[in-house]
Amino acid sequence: MSYTGDVTVGGAPDVRTTSGLTITKLAVGPVENNAYLLRCTATGEQLLIDAAAEPERLLDLLDGPLAQIVTTHRHWDHWGALADVVAATGARTLAGRDDVEGIPVPTDEPLDDLAEVRVGAVRLTVRHLRGHTPGHIALLYRDPDGHPHVFTGDSLFPGGVGNTEKDPARFASLIADVQERIFAELPDDTWVYPGHGKDTTLGAERPSLPEWLARGW
Repeated sequence: MSYTGDVTVGGAPDVRTTSGLTITKLAVGPVENNAYLLRCTATGEQLLIDAAAEPERLLDLLDGPLAQIVTTHRHWDHWGALADVVAATGARTLAGRDDVEGIPVPTDEPLDDLAEVRVGAVRLTVRHLRGHTPGHIALLYRDPDGHPHVFTGDSLFPGGVGNTEKDPARFASLIADVQERIFAELPDDTWVYPGHGKDTTLGAERPSLPEWLARGW
């Protein structure tokens, strides 16, 4: 069956294979977070995006050693299982530089905008999307044989950008970064993997940008 990204807490993961990465999406509770395991198809090296909760289920996804864990941002529901997964695997930890202080597990590598993260033979690009939190990051994979893939954490969802708690300055920051660093640089067939809920594409969301700007959230 083809990948849809429709997963539920307690249910099976969904898996897609690209030319360079196998991407496994799993929903974990209690806040229905998405975690993503990236596995290099050439080397088998693995990277986990957001060790959010349910460490046993996250560890069950692994096929061999886990090299790195990237935390998209400092909110507790995205690092709830981080300490347990690090203890079990010895994986290195990475997070946006301006969110490191809010993550209770030490960060081995703080990340800045346009930093490169390697997963075996694959290169991921960090995009700093400020507003939901100061140091929130997304990870971009440009598949050389297909469309781009972007893991957006809580900065971009179907129907809008992430929660900025009705703060006009935070919303202005986030919508600007999402427009300039995601929509302006990537094509419509870019697949978006958010921190909660269903996936989307930039083409599905792009027509709604003026509406998002007008409503202010």
